Amino acid sequence: MKPAASHAGAHGAPHWMPGGRAQVAGLLAQEWDLLVIGGGITGAGILLEASRRGLRALLVEQRDFAWGTSSRSSKLVHGGLRYLKEGQFALTRESVHERDALLRDAPGLVEPLGFAFGDYVGRKPGRRAFLLGLAIYDRMAGQRARHYFGAQEFLAMAPHIRKEGLQGGICYQDARTDDARLVMRVLQEAQSHGGVALNYCAVQSLAGGAPGPVRGARVRCAVSGATHEVRANLVVNATGAWADRLHDKPAARLRPLRGSHLVLPAWRLPLAQAISLMHPHDGRPVFAFPWEGVTIVGTTDVDHRTDLQQEAAITQAETDYLMAALHDQFPTLAITEADVLATYAGVRPVIDTGKADPSKEARDHVLWQQDGLLTVTGGKLTTFRAIALDVLRHAAPQLPHWQADLAPQAIFAAPPGAAKLRQCSPGQARRMQGRYGAQAEALVAAAQQGELEEVPGTETAWAQLRWAARHEAVQHLEDLMLRRSRLGIQLANGGTAVLGRVRAICQPELGWDDQRWAAEEAAYLALCRSNYSLPKARE
Repeated sequence: MKPAASHAGAHGAPHWMPGGRAQVAGLLAQEWDLLVIGGGITGAGILLEASRRGLRALLVEQRDFAWGTSSRSSKLVHGGLRYLKEGQFALTRESVHERDALLRDAPGLVEPLGFAFGDYVGRKPGRRAFLLGLAIYDRMAGQRARHYFGAQEFLAMAPHIRKEGLQGGICYQDARTDDARLVMRVLQEAQSHGGVALNYCAVQSLAGGAPGPVRGARVRCAVSGATHEVRANLVVNATGAWADRLHDKPAARLRPLRGSHLVLPAWRLPLAQAISLMHPHDGRPVFAFPWEGVTIVGTTDVDHRTDLQQEAAITQAETDYLMAALHDQFPTLAITEADVLATYAGVRPVIDTGKADPSKEARDHVLWQQDGLLTVTGGKLTTFRAIALDVLRHAAPQLPHWQADLAPQAIFAAPPGAAKLRQCSPGQARRMQGRYGAQAEALVAAAQQGELEEVPGTETAWAQLRWAARHEAVQHLEDLMLRRSRLGIQLANGGTAVLGRVRAICQPELGWDDQRWAAEEAAYLALCRSNYSLPKARE
């Protein structure tokens, strides 16, 4: 089985949508070995691992790439230290190994992040239990480090934390990422192997099925309005929290859990590393950490009972919960809701085992086959490669003419040397290579005068917006502002103050007339108010 041909755009770089939307009909009319439904990190990982092993693989996503959970995660690539408490040793070990692989293979996109945890009188878990967990964590990672620091030494590393009752502190290492850009980088790598990914293509129904096996799907392109019959030897349902929608009687019961976050200016909550704490009300882990020029505070873990087709949003109760954690841990900073730049909320696909406390539900992934449809759900951002390889192991019996080595490979090909990005500072070159890999050089070359400068208050270069508009299947302004870049949550009011320059750069690239731009801007700003702002701002 040979992969589909790679596609190049007019500027020498691959297009996400080869030849524009006009070629969608031709692509969907082809026969595929694998049809992957869902454009989050799980689906993207499956597309990459399948494509690089010679399968003709197509991914379709009903909204935008990373629209759901994978652009609204906690942005952490971690081994799951807290899962040790629940006895999930296998999940923690797998997560530690995958975290280390991402740190090795995706520098500039996945970066180390120190975590500091204050040791207070009477606070659980106690010092001994925490250090025991870290000893196990270190052993899984094959490393050893000093973890405990006295009170004065710890305060020098975390100067704004509450001093009352502080006995010392514990420090350890995990990692952070830009989750939406991670999805895009995985899709880019899949495309280099011949994989095809189409956004705004929703599956309306499955083709085949009981009494015979599923052999494709009926797909509607939201841009053209046309409906297409897609034929595939195997269909994989990788829609996460939405997995139940393709099953009449799903074999596993999903429990959608919402995790909400606050975004603060970095100057208002200045941190050199993540501060991890146990919430004063219920003992759940909460954190605050520096990310992309801002500070993120999260997360909640509550049952999400609203329509999954509607974007999730933080509630007032969740806002109060996170503010209470800030007031308890950083009392001298007197942070208020007026300091919040933005909020965001995502829905996690967790398997329901009936636990009263949502936080105690396992984060393992599960797979099952029903009428020939292979479904995968659950899991973590960190373990997407391991999940994808597990899917391919289950898929192999359905693809009798395909044989492949399913041992893990490097997640990304090594990018060109930084010397080829001489126009960038060393830090910017590292970021560009991490986010764009082999395309980083072309992105920098496409930048016009002044476009390698950063958007004020962020670490995003203006040139990244031009590149996204030209090459990354942007169909709506929200795609550009919330996922190709993260300006919508990094800047006040969704980045209203910079929309003029964004328009000057991107409108010609997108080919939108003034009426289209005005409509897109109005819809985007309304979305920011309804789903990325504090609840009081929606009233």
